[in-house]
Amino acid sequence: MKLSAYAKKLGITYRTAWHYFKAGKLDAYQTHTGTVIVRDEAIRADMKVAVYCRVSSSENKSNLETQKKRLLDYCAARGYKVSKVVAEVGSGINDTRKQWLSLLQDRAIGLIVVEHKDRFTRFGFTGYKTLLNNEGRDIEVVNEAENGQEDLLQDLVSIITSFCVRLYGQRRGKRKTEKIIEELTVRKKVDG
Repeated sequence: MKLSAYAKKLGITYRTAWHYFKAGKLDAYQTHTGTVIVRDEAIRADMKVAVYCRVSSSENKSNLETQKKRLLDYCAARGYKVSKVVAEVGSGINDTRKQWLSLLQDRAIGLIVVEHKDRFTRFGFTGYKTLLNNEGRDIEVVNEAENGQEDLLQDLVSIITSFCVRLYGQRRGKRKTEKIIEELTVRKKVDG
């Protein structure tokens, strides 16, 4: 990656990254045009990599398998040795997904690979990433948003989706309750 992207990834200024390069502290080289390229940090051979796939409903289960295949292909291309594959059906808004929580708690996993941020969680991705980084772990997103505007738009869609799910879920629950009451009333008339 370019030195500027490396600096941005680490949260340091370009000038600091340049000084690291000049001091020989980076695994990097300079092209004939002057561009400094930092080699991707190799994942340690002992680091365990997990792939996390999620779909929102069981109707999308076929997508779960294709998502898993794409992520495994990506990991193979990057040279990662996948030690765990977690595939789950559940809402990205729900932060009590059992397999997801188990993956977060497994400190042996050094890197979690997901296809999109929203496959991992709908809200608070940066917070989870920061907490994992503090433990020496990381999350790698295969398809990052191109710019902040796409991220903002995706957040807005997530919020609207969240409220729609709650609203329609309540309506569905109300319809189920009405149907049960109706059936009980019919039974009572038939029995009595």
